[in-house]
Amino acid sequence: MSKKIILTSFSTWLSHHSSNASDNLLEEIQQHQFQSSSLTFLRQLPVDVPQASGRTIAAIEKIQPDLVICCGMAESRSLLTVESNATCGVDRLKTSVELDKLVSQLSITSLSHDAGKFVCEGLYYQVLNHLQKFQPQSQSIFVHVPVLTTGNSEQIITDFTSIIKKLTS
Repeated sequence: MSKKIILTSFSTWLSHHSSNASDNLLEEIQQHQFQSSSLTFLRQLPVDVPQASGRTIAAIEKIQPDLVICCGMAESRSLLTVESNATCGVDRLKTSVELDKLVSQLSITSLSHDAGKFVCEGLYYQVLNHLQKFQPQSQSIFVHVPVLTTGNSEQIITDFTSIIKKLTS
């Protein structure tokens, strides 16, 4: 049976950004075929926690996905990073995905325990909170994407494709 996956990305938020790396990555991923998955793309979400999480949660309720992969740009990072948790005030929620196993043997991906205290963490927290309360059978991760360059984009696309395949196998 095909696994249902929602993938999200953000629009730009600073004037010097011509695009958002998370959206650039999802644009590339849309070109790939995933035999065991049905992918739904929520691209260019607004850089606003209530709006982004509202649109994402509405899609979750409609699609009832097995997995939600949220993506955001991390301009200062050089690796693809998978976030272990998200916080809201003193409350911390962790993903149920076994991240050590997920990122092992990936060439340009690492774990992070700091989702950034911005809209990325806000969205991730809201998605984890919703899934834990209403769809505990579903999982979610957040992936921070560095700026894509000619030197790193092929490796990042390969690693991200591997993440999707590992999570759907």
